[in-house]
Amino acid sequence: MTQTVVVGMSGGVDSSVSALLLKESGARVIGLFMKSWEESDEQGVCKASLEYQDVERVCEQINIPCYSVNMVEEYRSSVFEDFLADLKAGLTPNPDVLCNREIKFKAFLQKAKSLGADFLATGHYCRLDSEARLLKGLDPGKDQSYFLHAVKQEAFKKVLFPIGHLPKSEVRKIARTAKLSTSEKKDSTGICFIGKRDFRPFVSQYLGYKKGFFKNLLGEMVGRHEGAAFYTLGQRKGLGLGGEGEAWYVVGKDIEKNEVYVERGAEHSALFTKNLLASQVSWVAEAPATFPFRCKAKIRYRQEDQDCILYQTSENNLTVVFDTPQRAITPGQFIVFYKGDICLGGARIIS
Repeated sequence: MTQTVVVGMSGGVDSSVSALLLKESGARVIGLFMKSWEESDEQGVCKASLEYQDVERVCEQINIPCYSVNMVEEYRSSVFEDFLADLKAGLTPNPDVLCNREIKFKAFLQKAKSLGADFLATGHYCRLDSEARLLKGLDPGKDQSYFLHAVKQEAFKKVLFPIGHLPKSEVRKIARTAKLSTSEKKDSTGICFIGKRDFRPFVSQYLGYKKGFFKNLLGEMVGRHEGAAFYTLGQRKGLGLGGEGEAWYVVGKDIEKNEVYVERGAEHSALFTKNLLASQVSWVAEAPATFPFRCKAKIRYRQEDQDCILYQTSENNLTVVFDTPQRAITPGQFIVFYKGDICLGGARIIS
Protein backbone atom coordinates (compact mmCIF):
# COMPACT_ATOMS: atom_id res chain seq x y z
CA MET A 1 0.00 0.00 0.00
CA THR A 2 1.31 3.45 -0.90
CA GLN A 3 2.13 5.51 2.18
CA THR A 4 0.88 9.05 2.55
CA VAL A 5 3.51 11.46 3.86
CA VAL A 6 2.88 15.08 4.81
CA VAL A 7 6.06 17.13 4.44
CA GLY A 8 6.41 20.19 6.64
CA MET A 9 7.60 22.71 4.06
CA SER A 10 9.20 25.99 5.09
CA GLY A 11 10.08 27.37 1.68
CA GLY A 12 13.73 26.35 2.07
CA VAL A 13 15.91 23.91 0.18
CA ASP A 14 15.98 21.23 2.90
CA SER A 15 12.24 20.66 3.05
CA SER A 16 12.03 20.98 -0.74
CA VAL A 17 14.52 18.15 -1.26
CA SER A 18 12.80 16.09 1.45
CA ALA A 19 9.53 16.29 -0.50
CA LEU A 20 11.30 15.47 -3.78
CA LEU A 21 13.05 12.38 -2.36
CA LEU A 22 9.82 11.05 -0.88
CA LYS A 23 7.96 11.60 -4.16
CA GLU A 24 10.70 9.73 -6.02
CA SER A 25 10.47 6.86 -3.50
CA GLY A 26 6.85 6.30 -4.50
CA ALA A 27 5.09 7.85 -1.51
CA ARG A 28 1.95 9.95 -1.84
CA VAL A 29 3.33 13.32 -0.75
CA ILE A 30 1.46 16.39 0.50
CA GLY A 31 3.24 19.67 1.18
CA LEU A 32 2.07 21.52 4.28
CA PHE A 33 3.26 25.02 5.19
CA MET A 34 2.94 26.20 8.78
CA LYS A 35 2.36 29.88 9.41
CA SER A 36 3.61 30.54 12.93
CA TRP A 37 4.32 34.27 12.92
CA GLU A 38 2.47 37.29 11.53
CA GLU A 39 4.61 40.20 10.49
CA SER A 40 5.09 42.43 7.46
CA ASP A 41 8.25 44.07 6.17
CA GLU A 42 8.80 47.80 5.58
CA GLN A 43 6.72 47.63 2.39
CA GLY A 44 3.83 45.92 4.15
CA VAL A 45 4.52 42.53 2.57
CA CYS A 46 3.78 39.53 4.80
CA LYS A 47 6.97 37.49 5.13
CA ALA A 48 5.06 34.24 5.66
CA SER A 49 3.23 34.82 2.37
CA LEU A 50 6.55 35.06 0.54
CA GLU A 51 7.72 31.79 2.07
CA TYR A 52 4.46 30.12 1.08
CA GLN A 53 4.95 31.28 -2.49
CA ASP A 54 8.27 29.41 -2.51
CA VAL A 55 6.49 26.33 -1.18
CA GLU A 56 3.84 26.57 -3.91
CA ARG A 57 6.48 26.84 -6.63
CA VAL A 58 8.34 23.74 -5.44
CA CYS A 59 5.14 21.71 -4.99
CA GLU A 60 4.10 22.61 -8.52
CA GLN A 61 7.52 21.58 -9.83
CA ILE A 62 7.40 18.13 -8.25
CA ASN A 63 3.64 17.78 -8.82
CA ILE A 64 2.31 17.42 -5.28
CA PRO A 65 -0.58 19.23 -3.57
CA CYS A 66 0.22 21.86 -0.96
CA TYR A 67 -1.73 23.51 1.82
CA SER A 68 -1.13 26.08 4.52
CA VAL A 69 -2.12 25.86 8.18
CA ASN A 70 -2.27 28.84 10.55
CA MET A 71 -0.70 28.11 13.94
CA VAL A 72 0.01 31.68 14.99
CA GLU A 73 -2.08 31.48 18.16
CA GLU A 74 -0.63 28.11 19.18
CA TYR A 75 2.86 29.46 18.65
CA ARG A 76 2.23 32.60 20.63
CA SER A 77 0.71 30.78 23.61
CA SER A 78 3.03 27.75 23.66
CA VAL A 79 6.35 29.29 22.63
CA PHE A 80 6.52 33.08 22.42
CA GLU A 81 4.99 33.86 25.82
CA ASP A 82 7.50 31.52 27.48
CA PHE A 83 10.29 33.18 25.52
CA LEU A 84 9.32 36.62 26.87
CA ALA A 85 8.94 35.30 30.43
CA ASP A 86 12.43 33.82 30.30
CA LEU A 87 13.95 37.06 29.06
CA LYS A 88 12.20 38.98 31.82
CA ALA A 89 13.67 36.54 34.36
CA GLY A 90 17.17 37.18 33.02
CA LEU A 91 17.53 33.85 31.22
CA THR A 92 18.78 33.21 27.69
CA PRO A 93 15.95 31.16 26.15
CA ASN A 94 16.05 28.75 23.24
CA PRO A 95 12.53 28.81 21.76
CA ASP A 96 13.43 26.40 18.94
CA VAL A 97 13.43 23.51 21.44
CA LEU A 98 9.95 24.40 22.68
CA CYS A 99 8.72 24.95 19.12
CA ASN A 100 9.78 21.44 18.11
CA ARG A 101 8.20 19.83 21.17
CA GLU A 102 4.92 21.76 21.31
CA ILE A 103 4.30 22.82 17.72
CA LYS A 104 6.12 20.90 14.98
CA PHE A 105 6.01 17.43 16.53
CA LYS A 106 2.75 17.79 18.42
CA ALA A 107 0.19 20.24 17.00
CA PHE A 108 1.59 20.10 13.45
CA LEU A 109 1.93 16.31 13.63
CA GLN A 110 -1.73 16.08 14.62
CA LYS A 111 -2.65 18.26 11.66
CA ALA A 112 -0.73 15.93 9.35
CA LYS A 113 -2.60 12.94 10.76
CA SER A 114 -5.91 14.73 10.15
CA LEU A 115 -4.96 14.91 6.47
CA GLY A 116 -4.64 11.13 6.42
CA ALA A 117 -0.86 11.01 6.73
CA ASP A 118 0.96 7.84 7.73
CA PHE A 119 4.00 9.99 8.51
CA LEU A 120 5.12 13.58 8.95
CA ALA A 121 8.43 14.38 7.28
CA THR A 122 10.65 17.41 7.89
CA GLY A 123 13.95 18.70 6.54
CA HIS A 124 15.80 18.35 9.85
CA TYR A 125 19.34 17.01 9.76
CA CYS A 126 18.88 14.06 12.08
CA ARG A 127 18.00 10.37 11.80
CA LEU A 128 15.89 7.68 13.47
CA ASP A 129 16.81 4.04 13.99
CA SER A 130 14.45 1.06 13.74
CA GLU A 131 13.24 1.71 17.30
CA ALA A 132 12.55 5.40 16.58
CA ARG A 133 15.47 6.51 18.70
CA LEU A 134 16.81 9.93 17.76
CA LEU A 135 20.24 9.90 16.08
CA LYS A 136 22.56 12.67 15.00
CA GLY A 137 22.50 13.76 11.36
CA LEU A 138 25.51 12.43 9.46
CA ASP A 139 26.66 15.95 8.53
CA PRO A 140 28.30 17.09 11.81
CA GLY A 141 28.09 20.73 10.76
CA LYS A 142 24.31 20.53 10.27
CA ASP A 143 23.18 17.96 12.89
CA GLN A 144 20.00 19.29 14.55
CA SER A 145 19.35 16.60 17.17
CA TYR A 146 20.19 19.21 19.82
CA PHE A 147 16.95 21.06 19.04
CA LEU A 148 14.82 17.89 18.96
CA HIS A 149 15.93 16.35 22.27
CA ALA A 150 12.64 17.18 24.05
CA VAL A 151 10.46 15.32 21.53
CA LYS A 152 9.33 11.90 22.74
CA GLN A 153 10.08 8.62 21.00
CA GLU A 154 6.35 7.96 20.57
CA ALA A 155 6.06 11.00 18.29
CA PHE A 156 9.11 9.94 16.28
CA LYS A 157 7.38 6.67 15.35
CA LYS A 158 5.28 8.76 12.96
CA VAL A 159 8.14 10.94 11.65
CA LEU A 160 10.59 10.72 8.74
CA PHE A 161 13.82 12.67 8.20
CA PRO A 162 14.58 12.14 4.48
CA ILE A 163 17.85 14.12 4.37
CA GLY A 164 19.34 13.21 7.77
CA HIS A 165 21.82 10.83 6.12
CA LEU A 166 23.05 13.46 3.65
CA PRO A 167 25.60 16.27 3.85
CA LYS A 168 24.26 19.72 3.04
CA SER A 169 26.38 19.85 -0.12
CA GLU A 170 24.56 16.79 -1.46
CA VAL A 171 21.17 18.29 -0.64
CA ARG A 172 22.11 21.39 -2.67
CA LYS A 173 23.31 19.17 -5.51
CA ILE A 174 20.02 17.25 -5.60
CA ALA A 175 18.06 20.52 -5.65
CA ARG A 176 20.18 21.92 -8.50
CA THR A 177 19.92 18.73 -10.54
CA ALA A 178 16.12 18.82 -10.19
CA LYS A 179 16.15 22.57 -10.91
CA LEU A 180 14.10 23.29 -7.80
CA SER A 181 13.31 26.98 -7.40
CA THR A 182 14.77 26.92 -3.87
CA SER A 183 18.09 25.34 -4.87
CA GLU A 184 20.11 28.52 -4.28
CA LYS A 185 18.03 29.93 -1.43
CA LYS A 186 20.13 30.84 1.59
CA ASP A 187 19.66 28.96 4.85
CA SER A 188 17.49 30.67 7.45
CA THR A 189 19.38 31.89 10.49
CA GLY A 190 18.59 33.16 13.95
CA ILE A 191 15.80 32.38 16.39
CA CYS A 192 12.79 30.86 14.62
CA PHE A 193 10.44 33.87 14.76
CA ILE A 194 13.08 36.60 15.01
CA GLY A 195 15.29 35.38 12.20
CA LYS A 196 18.21 37.47 11.05
CA ARG A 197 17.31 40.84 12.52
CA ASP A 198 18.37 43.16 15.34
CA PHE A 199 17.40 41.37 18.54
CA ARG A 200 17.23 44.41 20.81
CA PRO A 201 14.62 46.53 18.99
CA PHE A 202 12.49 43.44 18.35
CA VAL A 203 12.36 42.42 22.00
CA SER A 204 11.87 46.03 23.13
CA GLN A 205 8.47 45.99 21.42
CA TYR A 206 7.27 43.54 24.06
CA LEU A 207 9.33 44.16 27.19
CA GLY A 208 10.47 47.41 28.72
CA TYR A 209 14.05 47.55 29.93
CA LYS A 210 15.91 50.02 32.10
CA LYS A 211 19.45 51.11 31.49
CA GLY A 212 21.90 50.09 34.17
CA PHE A 213 25.56 49.60 34.95
CA PHE A 214 28.27 47.22 33.82
CA LYS A 215 30.40 46.28 36.83
CA ASN A 216 33.46 44.13 37.26
CA LEU A 217 33.55 41.42 39.93
CA LEU A 218 35.07 43.89 42.39
CA GLY A 219 31.86 45.93 42.10
CA GLU A 220 33.48 48.77 40.18
CA MET A 221 31.35 50.48 37.52
CA VAL A 222 32.95 50.25 34.08
CA GLY A 223 30.10 51.44 31.82
CA ARG A 224 26.37 51.59 31.17
CA HIS A 225 24.17 48.96 29.54
CA GLU A 226 20.79 49.06 27.78
CA GLY A 227 19.03 46.49 29.99
CA ALA A 228 20.35 43.36 31.69
CA ALA A 229 18.15 40.96 29.73
CA PHE A 230 19.81 41.96 26.45
CA TYR A 231 23.08 40.28 27.44
CA THR A 232 24.17 36.69 27.76
CA LEU A 233 27.09 34.95 29.46
CA GLY A 234 30.23 34.92 27.36
CA GLN A 235 29.08 37.83 25.19
CA ARG A 236 31.78 40.13 23.82
CA LYS A 237 30.20 42.06 20.96
CA GLY A 238 27.74 44.87 21.49
CA LEU A 239 28.86 45.85 24.99
CA GLY A 240 30.22 49.25 24.02
CA LEU A 241 33.11 48.91 26.45
CA GLY A 242 36.62 49.87 25.43
CA GLY A 243 39.85 51.02 27.01
CA GLU A 244 43.30 49.49 27.12
CA GLY A 245 43.67 45.77 27.68
CA GLU A 246 41.83 42.66 26.53
CA ALA A 247 38.20 42.72 25.41
CA TRP A 248 35.40 42.69 27.97
CA TYR A 249 33.14 39.65 28.36
CA VAL A 250 29.88 39.15 30.24
CA VAL A 251 30.51 36.84 33.21
CA GLY A 252 27.25 37.26 35.15
CA LYS A 253 23.99 39.17 35.65
CA ASP A 254 21.78 40.33 38.50
CA ILE A 255 18.31 41.02 37.13
CA GLU A 256 16.92 42.42 40.39
CA LYS A 257 19.72 44.98 40.61
CA ASN A 258 19.76 45.40 36.81
CA GLU A 259 23.53 44.89 36.80
CA VAL A 260 25.68 43.08 34.26
CA TYR A 261 29.08 41.79 35.41
CA VAL A 262 31.99 41.86 33.02
CA GLU A 263 35.68 40.97 33.09
CA ARG A 264 38.52 41.24 30.60
CA GLY A 265 39.78 38.28 28.60
CA ALA A 266 38.19 35.37 26.74
CA GLU A 267 39.86 32.94 29.16
CA HIS A 268 38.90 34.68 32.41
CA SER A 269 38.33 32.11 35.16
CA ALA A 270 34.82 33.48 35.85
CA LEU A 271 33.72 32.18 32.45
CA PHE A 272 34.55 28.55 33.28
CA THR A 273 33.04 25.89 35.52
CA LYS A 274 32.86 22.09 35.63
CA ASN A 275 29.39 21.86 37.21
CA LEU A 276 25.86 22.86 36.32
CA LEU A 277 22.36 22.35 37.64
CA ALA A 278 19.56 21.47 35.21
CA SER A 279 15.80 21.05 35.49
CA GLN A 280 12.86 19.97 33.30
CA VAL A 281 14.70 16.78 32.34
CA SER A 282 13.29 15.14 29.22
CA TRP A 283 14.36 11.73 27.90
CA VAL A 284 13.57 10.79 24.31
CA ALA A 285 12.90 7.20 25.38
CA GLU A 286 13.62 5.92 28.91
CA ALA A 287 15.72 7.52 31.63
CA PRO A 288 19.01 5.78 32.51
CA ALA A 289 18.45 2.76 34.74
CA THR A 290 20.94 3.95 37.35
CA PHE A 291 22.71 7.12 38.43
CA PRO A 292 25.45 8.38 38.45
CA PHE A 293 25.39 8.02 34.67
CA ARG A 294 28.35 8.71 32.41
CA CYS A 295 27.70 10.04 28.92
CA LYS A 296 28.59 12.92 26.66
CA ALA A 297 26.78 16.25 26.46
CA LYS A 298 26.77 19.62 24.77
CA ILE A 299 25.63 22.90 26.30
CA ARG A 300 25.11 24.69 22.98
CA TYR A 301 24.41 23.87 19.36
CA ARG A 302 27.43 22.68 17.36
CA GLN A 303 29.62 22.31 20.42
CA GLU A 304 31.74 19.15 20.38
CA ASP A 305 30.41 16.47 22.72
CA GLN A 306 31.89 16.74 26.21
CA ASP A 307 32.48 13.91 28.72
CA CYS A 308 30.40 14.24 31.88
CA ILE A 309 28.63 12.42 34.73
CA LEU A 310 24.95 12.96 35.56
CA TYR A 311 23.74 12.88 39.17
CA GLN A 312 19.99 12.75 39.74
CA THR A 313 18.97 15.13 42.54
CA SER A 314 15.23 14.61 41.97
CA GLU A 315 12.98 13.21 39.24
CA ASN A 316 13.20 16.40 37.17
CA ASN A 317 16.58 17.76 38.27
CA LEU A 318 20.17 16.84 37.55
CA THR A 319 23.62 17.92 38.62
CA VAL A 320 26.10 17.54 35.77
CA VAL A 321 29.85 17.35 36.36
CA PHE A 322 32.11 17.70 33.32
CA ASP A 323 35.55 16.15 33.02
CA THR A 324 36.90 19.52 31.86
CA PRO A 325 35.68 23.05 32.68
CA GLN A 326 33.07 24.43 30.26
CA ARG A 327 32.98 28.01 29.02
CA ALA A 328 29.95 30.26 29.49
CA ILE A 329 27.37 27.77 30.78
CA THR A 330 24.20 29.80 30.26
CA PRO A 331 20.99 29.56 32.34
CA GLY A 332 17.94 29.17 30.12
CA GLN A 333 19.82 27.22 27.45
CA PHE A 334 19.75 23.41 27.20
CA ILE A 335 22.21 20.67 27.91
CA VAL A 336 21.69 17.67 25.63
CA PHE A 337 22.96 14.15 26.36
CA TYR A 338 24.43 11.60 23.94
CA LYS A 339 25.70 8.03 23.78
CA GLY A 340 27.57 7.86 20.51
CA ASP A 341 25.14 9.01 17.82
CA ILE A 342 22.08 8.44 20.00
CA CYS A 343 20.48 11.57 21.46
CA LEU A 344 19.25 10.48 24.90
CA GLY A 345 17.45 13.66 25.89
CA GLY A 346 18.28 16.88 27.67
CA ALA A 347 17.44 19.41 30.36
CA ARG A 348 17.22 23.13 30.89
CA ILE A 349 20.23 24.77 32.54
CA ILE A 350 19.38 26.52 35.82
CA SER A 351 22.85 27.61 36.95
